[in-house]
Amino acid sequence: MDLKLTRSKPSEVEADAVVVLVAEGPAPPELEKLLGALYTSGEITGKAHEFTLLHRPEGYKASRLLIAGTGKPEKFDTATLRRLAGAAVRFLKPKGIKSVAFALEDNADAVSAVAEAALLGAWEPDYLKTDKDDKEKAINSIFIATPTSGPVLNAALEKARIIAEAANLSRDISVQPPNLLTPLTLADHARRMAQGCGLAFDVLDQDRMHQLGMGALLGVAQGSANPPALIVMQYKPAHAESTAHLGLVGKGVTFDTGGISIKPSEGMEKMKYDMAGGAAVIGAMQAIARLKPPIAVTGLVPAVENMPGSRAQRPGDIVTSLSGKTIEVLNTDAEGRLILADAITYAQHLGCTHLIDAATLTGAIVVALGHASSGVFTNDDALLEKWMTAARQAGEKMWHMPLDDEYRELLKTVYADIQNIGGRWGGACSAAMFLKEFAGDTPWVHVDVAGTAWLDDAKPYMAKGPTGIPLGAMVNLALNWS
Repeated sequence: MDLKLTRSKPSEVEADAVVVLVAEGPAPPELEKLLGALYTSGEITGKAHEFTLLHRPEGYKASRLLIAGTGKPEKFDTATLRRLAGAAVRFLKPKGIKSVAFALEDNADAVSAVAEAALLGAWEPDYLKTDKDDKEKAINSIFIATPTSGPVLNAALEKARIIAEAANLSRDISVQPPNLLTPLTLADHARRMAQGCGLAFDVLDQDRMHQLGMGALLGVAQGSANPPALIVMQYKPAHAESTAHLGLVGKGVTFDTGGISIKPSEGMEKMKYDMAGGAAVIGAMQAIARLKPPIAVTGLVPAVENMPGSRAQRPGDIVTSLSGKTIEVLNTDAEGRLILADAITYAQHLGCTHLIDAATLTGAIVVALGHASSGVFTNDDALLEKWMTAARQAGEKMWHMPLDDEYRELLKTVYADIQNIGGRWGGACSAAMFLKEFAGDTPWVHVDVAGTAWLDDAKPYMAKGPTGIPLGAMVNLALNWS
């Protein structure tokens, strides 16, 4: 899609539709003549997400004018603007509109938010459909019209483009069905991305994992005919401003049946998105390679398929992780933490000094936070502060969850160093505590995106399916590290 910044008044933009933002209240003076009657009748009020489409608006070169309500001025922020821009694109898209312009003030944050949200809002998950009803209803061009232009606004637009394209890559991968996306196929996607962006790339196959002693990861993979892969993507800046080495680790379960502890059949088809954390890391590494932050970043994706084959691990098995710690597997459906444990240890072996892991890890976090916020756990307050700031800048909602010593008590077992589940209550916290055992003293943040990585139903601002969360926060963390 074409994305451009243009120095122009809203009335002078040549596009199929121009979007003008209005706050709740009376008509803005410059629109009083055109919209006064609609305000008087109550058809336009400026309430949040209120859209009014005018055809052939007098005094405008655009063939349509979309009046988009922003709501009460005191409640309007960039997060609200993101959703409004995505919703505007999705509102206009079915109407056969090819080019859309957004009229904004000279504000870099607003330009970035609208550009990113517009590209995310235009994305659809229907690439496998052969008979698309809306085949010809794709928006080809997005314009951001501002009173002036300059390097600051251009940089904001380019950053937004890079992040949105990376997020849509992540979504393209996440939406693929499990018969097409196996661990090795996921590795191929990452390889092509890395080659295109100049990243160093490596894949640890099953033999190398055996040689290293990744028993936790291999235990999950052994029930599937599809072999596992540990994907490693490395970015090294030309001029590093920090000795820090950021590690991004994403869960890559390409399909999760639960293994021997098999899941109920209802809703199991959605378990293709159990690799959304891994897809977010792949997309984040693409954006990082293009935006070139002054910090070394390594992305790791442990990729497996969790199946109940004749060789599958059993409840009661004890495996030895790469760290040397032994793990009693009480539930084979608690597999994500097992593969992440070995990936976290391997990230440390590669020299990562700070770690972020992202995973669709527990249903318990959805019970706690619903689908509004991702759960965040940490062993380091300084890294947590950096992460939460990065998430706010990305418009990704996060909530800090507890990680007290009491949760470690839930993981004690007489047979091994640790067991992989901690009981029904506080499941998201005990899962995070399991990962903390392997992070050790390395500053680490765990992000449970089980409730936010996927939309079961389309939203006004985004299509049904994968969201790309927390890719934006990962990229911002690297960009703003120093």
